[in-house]
Amino acid sequence: MKRKMSVSGAFYPGRAIEIERYFEHFSAVYDEAKSLPQLNSRVVIVPHAGYIYSGYSANVAYRVLRQSGVKRFAVIGPSHKVGFEGASLCDFGSYETPFGDIDGSISLNQALKDKFNLPCVLEAHQEHSTEVQFPFIKHYIEDAEIVEIVYSYADAAELSKIIDYLLAQPECGVVISTDLSHFHSLSNATRLDNICLEAIENLDAEKLHSGCEACGKIGVEAVLISAKKLGLKAELLDYSTSADASGDTDRVVGYVSACFYD
Repeated sequence: MKRKMSVSGAFYPGRAIEIERYFEHFSAVYDEAKSLPQLNSRVVIVPHAGYIYSGYSANVAYRVLRQSGVKRFAVIGPSHKVGFEGASLCDFGSYETPFGDIDGSISLNQALKDKFNLPCVLEAHQEHSTEVQFPFIKHYIEDAEIVEIVYSYADAAELSKIIDYLLAQPECGVVISTDLSHFHSLSNATRLDNICLEAIENLDAEKLHSGCEACGKIGVEAVLISAKKLGLKAELLDYSTSADASGDTDRVVGYVSACFYD
């Protein structure tokens, strides 16, 4: 079963050459201002809006992630349209992108299903929070294999157990997808987003519940629980808002990218 593209042409361009232009531009702008952190990280938090808005932040994280040499990833994101209990994992043998297909990790998929009894809620996988990550992975990580986990009404502690299992395997990495606050004024968005940023930077899962409005807060909380348990450190890679691209400071969405490392 192939996981076909569902938001190509909307959240990201449908042609590989157009996506490459985005990635080249994002990297060039970043490299003019600073040096890429030389970190060995298997775990990142990335945003999932349209590339014109959040692609710059995500691009930094994938450039860092590539340095780890890891080839197998779980891409974990919230369901925006379909409500269900827990998390979903389906038996996709491949994942379609404009750059070509990414192989599904059959062995990792089966291991996760066996250990955590994860159901497949197929309709939940027409999901942009995970799909917008696939072109980045295909472009930056040669011969990658992935599984896609979409969650809805999930418990962060239970999701953290899945992340613990993944990170116990040195050849596995984790991509956590989230945007931050939605449709506040720029000043209010920055205030709310700073709560999320402080929580991530300090591995403080409890702080997320004091005002962080991330749509993927469950996933972020889960990875903070795991990172603290494993003794990892966090590094914020980029923070931006939709106002940076649109100029609209009245209805702003926030974006963060971050990584975790030994």
